[in-house]
Amino acid sequence: MAQDLIRYDLLVQDALKGVVRHVLTDAAANGLPGDHHFYISFRTDHPGVRISQRLRDKHPEEMTIVLQHQFWDLGITEHSFEVGLSFSGIPERLLVPFEALTGFWDPAVDFGLKFELSTVESADNDVEEDTEEPADEPAAPAQIPAADAGEAAGEDGARVVSLDAFRKKT
Repeated sequence: MAQDLIRYDLLVQDALKGVVRHVLTDAAANGLPGDHHFYISFRTDHPGVRISQRLRDKHPEEMTIVLQHQFWDLGITEHSFEVGLSFSGIPERLLVPFEALTGFWDPAVDFGLKFELSTVESADNDVEEDTEEPADEPAAPAQIPAADAGEAAGEDGARVVSLDAFRKKT
């Protein structure tokens, strides 16, 4: 089989992250419509991620945040998003590059995306004041459901898009 010099897998992953960027941009401008809310998973050790040291200690590799009731100042750029969250009554600010995303799930419509990082490099990232997950938010899922096909039913009937369907089998 011929070598993929175009890297369709990376193009598809970038396009799917564009979906997340679009949804967050709309939420920043107009708020969350209806019952929509988002679970966003990301690598805490990815370069450019800014979280508190306590969160980094608690989640040294990956964590999931919930954007539902207690978030503010959601800002989106081409390469990252920044959001204020309340963790146990303590206000926090997080900055997450889109390249650090590992999952996105909107349980209101059972829609999820799972991302795989091509290479994850640990870096000395900026560290801010410590927090923990909000007590009044629903518990974040341990992992976004994975699918073996491009789009399939995951746990609880969630539609999940996996890039594995687009990868060359070796």
